[in-house]
Amino acid sequence: MNLDALLAPLLAGTGLDAPVVLLLCGVSYMGSFITASMGIGGGALVLATMALFLPPPVLIPLHGFVQLGSNMGRVALMARHVVLSIVPAFLLGTVIGALIGGNLVIALPLPVLQFALALFILYSTWAPKIGASNPGKKTFFSIGLIGTIGTMFFGATGPLMAPFIAAACGKRQNVVATHATLMAIQHGFKVITFGVLGFAFVTYLPLLVALLVFGFAGTWTGKHVLHRLPEKVFRTGLKILLTLISLRLLYGATSAYFAPG
Repeated sequence: MNLDALLAPLLAGTGLDAPVVLLLCGVSYMGSFITASMGIGGGALVLATMALFLPPPVLIPLHGFVQLGSNMGRVALMARHVVLSIVPAFLLGTVIGALIGGNLVIALPLPVLQFALALFILYSTWAPKIGASNPGKKTFFSIGLIGTIGTMFFGATGPLMAPFIAAACGKRQNVVATHATLMAIQHGFKVITFGVLGFAFVTYLPLLVALLVFGFAGTWTGKHVLHRLPEKVFRTGLKILLTLISLRLLYGATSAYFAPG
């Protein structure tokens, strides 16, 4: 029995082959592994890798589903560290952002989405981190609103939200747990919005379940293991990988835009 036949339930209806599915499962594991121990970075890695094999109209909903599961896994393991006081304002902004973003995302052509996605990953990877101090309810309402609109197009807005969450939290455990909670809320509403718009999640359900299982395994092991590795070396390697993938996306977007016909 060949690999495609063995993984047939995961491949059905996706247009992917077995090596790609195995790669995505591995990246789902690594993405959760990274985020559970470092707070951010894993979502962008998963997004950038999935973008090599899936068009944005499929990529953004599927990535949202995977990130919803990944973040819920972190919340389940670290619930007692969540700073609940900032959740209601963020939730309100997220609801409004989902309503606005859902009406905008369907209007953009594929090359534009690819180009914007590549630029977003490059920006979140290399741009100086935003400073934040004493963010209040208005701030978290705003980042809920803006972040949810952005995630409809770009997928992984966690790096842009992280400085504000870090400023509102006392300890590293609070940062990771609260970040996971807010991102779970954001991705949850994104998944609901795409479902209402008619995206067929059921077609990809076996693949999504596999990605979620690997993601939870990455969360569990990342929480216990990765903090022992040299963070500077790992961060540098991650930046290089994300940059290469982004350049590949820019090439694809440019080629599609200038293609004849």
